[in-house]
Amino acid sequence: MCGIAGIIYKNKNSVEERTLKKMTDKMSHRGPDAEGFFINQNLGLGHRRLSIIDISESANQPFFLEDRHVLVFNGAIYNYLEIKEELKQNGYSFKTTSDTEVLLASYDFWGEECVKRFNGMWSFAIFDSKKNILFCSRDRFGVKPFYYYSDKDKFVFASEIKPILEIEKVEKVNLQVLLEYLIVNISDQTNDTFFQNIVKLSGAHNLVYDLSTDEYNIYRYYDIHFKSEINKLSLEKSIELFEKEFETSIKLRLRSDVKIGSALSGGIDSSYVVSIASKILSESNEVDKFTAITVGSVDKKIDESELASLTTRTLGIKHDIITPKQDEFKDTFEEVIFKHEEPFGGIAIYMQKFLMKETHKLGIKVLLDGQGADEILLGYNRYTAAYLRNHDFFSNIKFLSNIKNHYNISIFEGIKVYYYFSNFFVRKFWLRKRGKILKNKYLNAIDFSNTKKLTKSYKKIFELQKNEIFWCQLPELLKWEDKNSMSYSVESRLPYLDYNFVETCLSINNHYKIRKGWSKYLLRRNLEKFLPDEITYNKQKIGFNAPVDSWWPRSEKIYETINNSKIIQEISKKKFNFIADRDLEWRLYNIAIWEKLYNMKLEK
Repeated sequence: MCGIAGIIYKNKNSVEERTLKKMTDKMSHRGPDAEGFFINQNLGLGHRRLSIIDISESANQPFFLEDRHVLVFNGAIYNYLEIKEELKQNGYSFKTTSDTEVLLASYDFWGEECVKRFNGMWSFAIFDSKKNILFCSRDRFGVKPFYYYSDKDKFVFASEIKPILEIEKVEKVNLQVLLEYLIVNISDQTNDTFFQNIVKLSGAHNLVYDLSTDEYNIYRYYDIHFKSEINKLSLEKSIELFEKEFETSIKLRLRSDVKIGSALSGGIDSSYVVSIASKILSESNEVDKFTAITVGSVDKKIDESELASLTTRTLGIKHDIITPKQDEFKDTFEEVIFKHEEPFGGIAIYMQKFLMKETHKLGIKVLLDGQGADEILLGYNRYTAAYLRNHDFFSNIKFLSNIKNHYNISIFEGIKVYYYFSNFFVRKFWLRKRGKILKNKYLNAIDFSNTKKLTKSYKKIFELQKNEIFWCQLPELLKWEDKNSMSYSVESRLPYLDYNFVETCLSINNHYKIRKGWSKYLLRRNLEKFLPDEITYNKQKIGFNAPVDSWWPRSEKIYETINNSKIIQEISKKKFNFIADRDLEWRLYNIAIWEKLYNMKLEK
């Protein structure tokens, strides 16, 4: 895991190394182990390295394949050993043991089609000197970031936004992104960022920049495939396939030349990750090198450290628990907002931040995490709406009678969820009601077309899951995960997002995912083999919930900060003296702090 950056001057001016260094210095946390630069007249590439596989200097970047190709790469290709063997059979030889060299040789052999062979997470740029192009790519689900800015004079890209700001001082707010974040509570529905004209390359897409014409083309190279043969399997065969594919995913993500650990809450997603990882590592007598890390809470109602301890005691693995206090939260308050570069969803982000800080402190460079499980296994209670829309009356009665077990909500709450998420007009009505804090000019400026598109997809569960994975749920979570992990030079690996496993889970019969009163039934059946029912059949879903009342109690200072924001003064109807919705209060406050840190302005 690393940081990449690049510049192309369209006026053919030569790139200077000090310009690239200004960019890479802004993300030294992403790669503290080495830095490097490549310049070819008006093209410049920069790299910061976090050494994970082949930690020798020979694998430093930019990486060269003779005089043909130059690569800067952020991420990991987990199946690099298998690809390497195939390339050897086709006449390639290798001077390192890194996945970086395999990636570049793969491009040399297969061209742009190489990305279809990779199982991993990546964002990279390859300068192909023969074709005079820059080939850029982002992994299937967008685990690794790729930001870029283009105008008549230059094309600039990087793993973070701050390096781009070193070249182009963008201080204008993207109004649509800001309004959707504030009212719809989603900020990654499109390729746009909060910074006007700084955009993202979407997951599952390639970008090819022609250096001869200064034009670039973006195209999709992957979509999730529904496999009807999997959908037809019996329950027991589906459980077996689920286990087999997940074990393969974990095995691939345990490939590393540095210390590995795993995030662990009291929930079943991370418990299953830790269970399978400890099983695999025990077979090679390496489980003593593996540590599970838990973030406890001062609020006992949401503290999962006892359940996590039960998991580690049962599995016999090392366990580290931290319980951050209010002072620790206050000390890093603005620092985290600055590092995240854009406003984010809530204070739970700080819980994840403390997890990554502790991971770094323990000398762990690779951390397994459970991100993605809810999206592929119907884990959120809003999937109630999709389930009810896709089944007959009697199936729905049975489903609602068990909904307390499925999602730990009442029948009445389940019906409310159904009407809110499956009916666009109902959803828009409540969103506009939330938006009453805005002047009419700004309330009417909100584009609800993506909300409408998402609501329509509740008619078919497979399409809904694809939408949540590609553009309306997961991208936001992955962005936050990357910012938090890389702030502490930690490579976060996500076994639930192995693309083979994702396709398997989305193809499995939905009746097996929610069954006998339990959500994530397939996972629970496999988890039974490792952990007691107290973990396996725990209904409570907490995740990274933060002790908001303890860390961030209501205060006059919060409203003073919100009301002093020039952006909020412009878009809101009046000053605030009380906001009942604490999530909305946070979003307003986050905007105010972000505005100050990045000197942001609204174009009226």
